[in-house]
Amino acid sequence: MAERLIKSNKIRVGDISISYFHKKAKAASAKTIIFLHGFPFNKNMWRPQLESLPDHIDAFAVDIRGHGNSTSGHGFFSIDVFAKDLRVFMERLNIDQAVLCGISMGGYIALRAYELFPEKISGLVLSDTHSKADSNAAKQKRFDSIQAVLSHGRRPFAIGFVENVFAPSSIEKYPEAIELIKSSIRRNSISTICATLLALASRTDTSASLYQIEVPALLIRGAQDKITAKQDMLDLANAIPKNSYVEIEDAGHLPNLEDAEKFNSLLQEFIEEV
Repeated sequence: MAERLIKSNKIRVGDISISYFHKKAKAASAKTIIFLHGFPFNKNMWRPQLESLPDHIDAFAVDIRGHGNSTSGHGFFSIDVFAKDLRVFMERLNIDQAVLCGISMGGYIALRAYELFPEKISGLVLSDTHSKADSNAAKQKRFDSIQAVLSHGRRPFAIGFVENVFAPSSIEKYPEAIELIKSSIRRNSISTICATLLALASRTDTSASLYQIEVPALLIRGAQDKITAKQDMLDLANAIPKNSYVEIEDAGHLPNLEDAEKFNSLLQEFIEEV
């Protein structure tokens, strides 16, 4: 049996060109999943998931506006803009409905997308993310990061970021994942990093709409995540009507890379049930 290829494509969406991976299902009536990466990464972070998906699942991983190989367009970034890009992307590719799988920033986009076009979403996989807007202290931290990037460049930012996103054991165990994340950060322009930090600082709070989510949700958190607080994810679990919450023990903020086997198993089991 020939292995399904992960193909890289580009499509025009409004004022930008979106780069994406597509692993086409062998069946016409397949279920569809769209992967949304975190900040400041790109679609390559989802390769372990794309490679493991069974033949009857149609899978896409997109580069968010300004990240990876997607262009920046007008340069104004917001979670709202990212979500609206996703809607046009789905329309252009005739995707009627899909499960959205978002990690960190990708989760913010998925939750905002559900507020904007719930009819196009059949399920949510939310990893190491939450529904709350930034506090004033969190906003200030992002503004400080912008100043640091403008003053010192991407390299120190990338080094500090890696130390925060991975569990200590992962840094020793998964050098390839570490390098993937470092190179993802370095590939982003300074203007993209700064514009996205502003987008994250200005995002809306989606907590009020969690109770209206009618589709099933899978909530995954790396037990050693230093960025997304456990309580923030438990608040998601307490608000979304149909959800299951799972922690992956030896993982930090990126469990899809730190324990891909466990993450993939949870993901596939969830998709089968949607």
